[in-house]
Amino acid sequence: MATVLLAACSTPPERMAKAAAPRENPDILWHFVHDQCTPAASQGRYPPAPCVEVTSAQHPDRGYAVFKDRTGAHQYLVLPLARIPGIESPLLLRPDAPNYLADAWTARMYTEAALHRTVPREDIALVVNSAHGRSQNQLHIHVDCVKPTVRAALRQALPQLTTRWTTLPMRLPDAQGDRYIARWVGGAQLSINPFKSLAQFLRDPAQMQWHSLVVVGAQRADGQPGFVLLSTRANAEGSHGNSDDLHDRSCAVAFEPDRG
Repeated sequence: MATVLLAACSTPPERMAKAAAPRENPDILWHFVHDQCTPAASQGRYPPAPCVEVTSAQHPDRGYAVFKDRTGAHQYLVLPLARIPGIESPLLLRPDAPNYLADAWTARMYTEAALHRTVPREDIALVVNSAHGRSQNQLHIHVDCVKPTVRAALRQALPQLTTRWTTLPMRLPDAQGDRYIARWVGGAQLSINPFKSLAQFLRDPAQMQWHSLVVVGAQRADGQPGFVLLSTRANAEGSHGNSDDLHDRSCAVAFEPDRG
């Protein structure tokens, strides 16, 4: 079936939709990580409050912190220890850049701990919002449950997805009408760097600022584990490139009747 890729052409910034003005200090997450969590970890304090985990505190260019988000009972944030404003940062595309989304996939254990149960990989989504769809200027990856309707739509689309980015054949439910591109990544662990994959598809790294990036655990019908990568774009029609609406803060998928 023929597919039409989302246009990656540049749109003048003055025509782009603007996110609502942040209601708080846009650097508050950076100050938590840099001024509190990292020093606490360096001093051997555990947990390194206000974070729940800090890795490689002595090597901030590679380490990350896990922070309990105030949104949702089960949502956590994964943040680099290095100063990285967001998805648009060239630091994410360096040859030696850490795979922060792989780190966030590992950190899903905190969401599972909050749920008091292990959940299938299909139930977890990682979300990074665009530069125009976020309120904080430190890269932060939201880790939480995916909406049941989104999970069902991705199961339906999965047979058509390959390792090439392509437009999803349907609009995702509960996604405010945003159009998504998607690709498949095989393997139980996230072996590729999704930031680099999206940038290579867009060809112009400057376009990254307009895009969100989502990683959803998946499993093909033959049992092969993997991931679906998703991205939507801020545009003049009102989208801010924000994919938070793919998350379900109640985590209904974890409490389905057949889960026990």
